[in-house]
Amino acid sequence: MGTVLRGLAVSLLLAVFLLGTLHASGVSSDGDEKQVYIVYMGHQHEPSESADGFSAAEAAHHKLLNQILDDGSSALDRIVYSYRRSINGFAARLTEQERQKLSTMEGVVSVFPSRTYQLQTTRSWDFLGLPRNARRSLPTEGEVIVGMLDTGVWPDSPSFSDDGLGPPPGKWKGACHNFTCNNKIIGARAYRQGRAGLSPVDTAGHGSHTASTVAGRVVEGVGLAGVAAGSARGGVPGARLAIYKICWDDFCASEDMLAAFDDAIADGVDLISFSIGGKLPVPYFEDPAAIGSFHAMRRGVLTSASAGNSALTGGRVCNVAPWMLSVAASSIDRRLVAKLVLGNGKTIGASVNIFPKLEKAPLALPVNGSCQPESLAGQSYSGKILLCPGGSNGTGPLRAGAAGTVIVNDEPDIAFVFPLPAVTIAQDQFTEILAYVNRTRNPVGSIHSTKSTFDSEAPTVASFSSTGPNLISPGILKPDLAAPGIDILAAWTPLTPVSGNHKDNRFAAYNIISGTSMACPHATGTAAYVKSFHPGWSPAMIMSALITTATPMDPARNPGGGELVYGAGQLNPARARDPGLVYDAREDDYVRMVCAEGYNSTQLRAVTGANAAACPAGRERSAAADLNYPTMAHHAVPGKNFTVRFPRAVTNVGAPGRSVYTARIVGSGPLITVAVAPRRLAFSRLLQKLSFTVTVSGALPVGNLFVSAAVVWSDGVRQVRSPIIVHTVDVPKS
Repeated sequence: MGTVLRGLAVSLLLAVFLLGTLHASGVSSDGDEKQVYIVYMGHQHEPSESADGFSAAEAAHHKLLNQILDDGSSALDRIVYSYRRSINGFAARLTEQERQKLSTMEGVVSVFPSRTYQLQTTRSWDFLGLPRNARRSLPTEGEVIVGMLDTGVWPDSPSFSDDGLGPPPGKWKGACHNFTCNNKIIGARAYRQGRAGLSPVDTAGHGSHTASTVAGRVVEGVGLAGVAAGSARGGVPGARLAIYKICWDDFCASEDMLAAFDDAIADGVDLISFSIGGKLPVPYFEDPAAIGSFHAMRRGVLTSASAGNSALTGGRVCNVAPWMLSVAASSIDRRLVAKLVLGNGKTIGASVNIFPKLEKAPLALPVNGSCQPESLAGQSYSGKILLCPGGSNGTGPLRAGAAGTVIVNDEPDIAFVFPLPAVTIAQDQFTEILAYVNRTRNPVGSIHSTKSTFDSEAPTVASFSSTGPNLISPGILKPDLAAPGIDILAAWTPLTPVSGNHKDNRFAAYNIISGTSMACPHATGTAAYVKSFHPGWSPAMIMSALITTATPMDPARNPGGGELVYGAGQLNPARARDPGLVYDAREDDYVRMVCAEGYNSTQLRAVTGANAAACPAGRERSAAADLNYPTMAHHAVPGKNFTVRFPRAVTNVGAPGRSVYTARIVGSGPLITVAVAPRRLAFSRLLQKLSFTVTVSGALPVGNLFVSAAVVWSDGVRQVRSPIIVHTVDVPKS
């Protein structure tokens, strides 16, 4: 679950994520530490039963592991999961020596330690241009099944009512374990290191929030104690939900993620929503999300994932595999503001304060300079507003009896929920308050309840949202696009307080939280919306529709790297339904790309199946620039001339008859030259594919971090926009 960012441990579920820690699972009698490792073996062949009741895959996993165990234990004691439905591999408790032995065995693609991840935490759909009365493809929307890999779901929320919905689609093969499903929530499973009997019910809130953002029914008259009041709904209210609970308390484990992907793909989901990630990306076949989403892609299932919340802590965008969608967080035109009014009339601050107005309380600084609970132990600030110069989730001030608190925070665009009246402020505002306190005999302040205000600057990228470049494949632009992720109202669970602080005694059916966790389900919902109109489209075609129709964002309002910050721009659901042209890519295209990035034929044969071709040699090896991706990125050496070519092909999904698209170049500037050949594409039929090449050349001077441009194809009605970014941001050598 986690808290938003750098010491401001605000809420159990507000957004920051991977700590990158490995979790040990015990110590053997001889002192060799065992921990859970994932043994990834690639492609899963058709399952079959063996004589001992195991599937053939399980039997093979046990046989393989037993070959290297020499301490008297057996595979039955060690294996946590056998992945046997869609993915081939297993999770087991191993020593480092055992890991090394397994990694050299035939058929093993990779052996990597399980990591613990954390979650990255609705006016928003109206802001995106998808109103309640938007054109919908019914009843095909009801045929779309979205798999939610998260903290579970609260089934009794009105957002998950099945009123008016028929039975699940005939293709559905899933199950409901320890959970009563309906015709809205048609599947539910829970995973925790192989344990049985677990409930998929959401005890944290995050999973209910993301699921209702994707596909919640229309619920009137909701809000958080009157804040952000109105209707709550998801992007595709008629779609079905399949719940895979993989996150517990403050962690989500790799082995559980892969088990959920394995089931979700085999169960028959159409899309997977994955609001989880890491501070830094890891190689594709050591990353459970990249592995799971690769096998999902092979079955025609798109994975939409959060880009991460580490923008201000030195991290980089995560979930960067080219076969999955990576979503940054942005603002909407509603901003929530709770004011602190000083005794001199000065107004400062922002947060979600659903307490009554706190009137003219004395202002006080902590004696020890910190508002952490241990620093405030034994102190009393009864009736006072405690001024916290560092991060706090409100627990310390609450325990110390404070009537309210003011907390310095480096995310000024987020309105946090606290367990007591509170306002978050920037450091320069705190300096203003200190000046007032130091020159005033009896300094006081009033904390007002939150009000909604109009934000004319929206959309802007959230201060916490992780930025590019892509550290695994620098030639693939990530994040792909941005979607609303700030102050999003959606369903909650009554099993955790609204602030996520267990000292808080306030509970609600709907809550307001922020994070790329909230942006991801907006993209998932849009992908499901597109899927309902185009059920036969591949994952790459759906990704392309979302990316090429995104609304360009203003780099002046989003400093720090242009498309490296927000990808192609702001999600635009209404346009995504009819993109005109799409960039398609299939398994073979991705295989050629990863071959060029260092994976070998043996590994790729295991990943894709025994009959897959070996990695091509020489010119046939396809670098990232050659992948038929909707955007184009190049890492340039400062001060050196470069030329890079991006071969591309687009498929006509717009006009059924003859249509002509003409290319124009937008915004290349004096530092780079962009050429397109040919500049005219004449299609004679639907689904016809035509090719072109984009050539980018120039030089970026030292100190110039990036230059942006775009190729826009238009038939006079549709605009198909492919952003280009050339940057000099450091990319560590692998």
